[in-house]
Amino acid sequence: MADYDYIIVGAGTAGCVLARRLSEDPRVRVLLLEAGGGDTHPYLRMPLGFMKALRTPRFTWPYWSEPEAQTGNRRVPIPRGRVIGGSSSINGMFHIRGHRGDYDEWRDLGCSGWGYDDVLPYFKRSETSWRGEGPYHGGDGPVQLSRIRNVGLFEEELRQAYADAGYPLTEDYDGEDQEGFGPGQITVDKRGRRASAARAYLTAEVRARPNLVILTRALTERLLFASERVSGVVVRHGGAVHEITAGEVILSAGAYNTPQLMMLSGLGPEAHLREHGIPVRADLARVGQDLLEHPRLDLVYQAARPETFSRQLRWDRAALSALRWWVSGTGPFSSHVCSGSAQLRVTEGVDRPDIQILSSPVAIRADLWFPGLTPPPPHAFYASICLLHPKSRGHMELRSASITDAPKVFLNLLGDDEDVATLRRGLQAARHVYGMPTQAALMAHELQPGAPLQTDAEIDAAIRAQAGVTQHPAGTCRMGVDDAAVLTPDLRVRGVAGLRVADASIMPTIPGSNINAAVLMIGEKAADLIKGAA
Repeated sequence: MADYDYIIVGAGTAGCVLARRLSEDPRVRVLLLEAGGGDTHPYLRMPLGFMKALRTPRFTWPYWSEPEAQTGNRRVPIPRGRVIGGSSSINGMFHIRGHRGDYDEWRDLGCSGWGYDDVLPYFKRSETSWRGEGPYHGGDGPVQLSRIRNVGLFEEELRQAYADAGYPLTEDYDGEDQEGFGPGQITVDKRGRRASAARAYLTAEVRARPNLVILTRALTERLLFASERVSGVVVRHGGAVHEITAGEVILSAGAYNTPQLMMLSGLGPEAHLREHGIPVRADLARVGQDLLEHPRLDLVYQAARPETFSRQLRWDRAALSALRWWVSGTGPFSSHVCSGSAQLRVTEGVDRPDIQILSSPVAIRADLWFPGLTPPPPHAFYASICLLHPKSRGHMELRSASITDAPKVFLNLLGDDEDVATLRRGLQAARHVYGMPTQAALMAHELQPGAPLQTDAEIDAAIRAQAGVTQHPAGTCRMGVDDAAVLTPDLRVRGVAGLRVADASIMPTIPGSNINAAVLMIGEKAADLIKGAA
């Protein structure tokens, strides 16, 4: 008899959803494994702590991409959450589902049951929206969503600039009108605390269920097999190695770690596995392939006056804000420093937004400062210009046959020239908006990529030299109905019994959004698929 009915590898966004939903049946025994630790640190609870959390190795898999010629042989940081809650515990908390066409595209690729109308109920089931329950939003789900508190963030000035520039406005980019400039929405609860997947789904009541076991600091090394069937996992925990069996194993370790674990277990491209001396159990050629990421370009302006959020980062003001957040869950550290999000079409003929612009009245690397000891951060306005539907696909592969060696990640960022051209059009659109009177009055001059860069060739060179990513990896174990797909649409690994995948790696294409909302939906739908309720 197996030790558990289900073993979930990875307590990230989807893993936390699965642990809660599968353990709702008291007859089912569930084990949730997480390589990282707990999530009680203030960096992981305070909304404005996310930039600190991203840079703290104890909370992350501190991964870097491999150098590639088309981006100047730079290594790009790609940290992933290594803590209960996964990347939902360290991310920027934006909650944007993407356009309905993103999910209809999955359906049209053969993934029946994954169209927009199919997945909307799972989006709604996951959330308690600040808007209240309605046709597009849930009113009693685990994840609390809040509108960004916009005091002092110049939201109205930016809204007017988008209107003056001729772009549409929307009050709800997850609702009927999914295009244009709208208010920022984040996973923060009414007490001003981050609503990570762990805090939302693994409440004290859920953790107390006798049929749910959660192990942190438990590193899964490989899968166990009984004949041709996955029968469990090998886990390092508490200084010892354990073999734990299950009726079914669900990998929810993320777009890098899920394919790594599959390949270390003999499931992947045959030639690559043999290079590392790994016995091949199933030749799955596309495991680790088809990697998708959202490229990002930063647009930064020097502020005309010292009125940006940098004022809040002087140590004494910051200390008072942190205390206010701790006591009452209010104040500038209880939300996000974002003036709003714009989902725009900048390419002729596209049927949905292809660029996202997130704007903030603060430099992205701004930090606390101490008068007389450290210089203050510059007063700046920052916009992240994100390419929503990249044509370039990368891949990841093993560095060695050890789970402790980080995988090699080849982003192939900007590998397709059309991706560069779309980002250029995105930059031109953002410059146009920031040139409108309500914004121009706030700006002194462009710092990055630099006002002198005006020709297509100059801008394209700057994009290749400066572009990064938004930490949205997806697609490395994609589902589909073609012979190359790793998963079937019910998330089973092709040709391998007893194994499913539920995380961002299943995506056949990447949604035009910050993908945490989509991964919550995947967790909710995966639970129904596993229980036979979908």
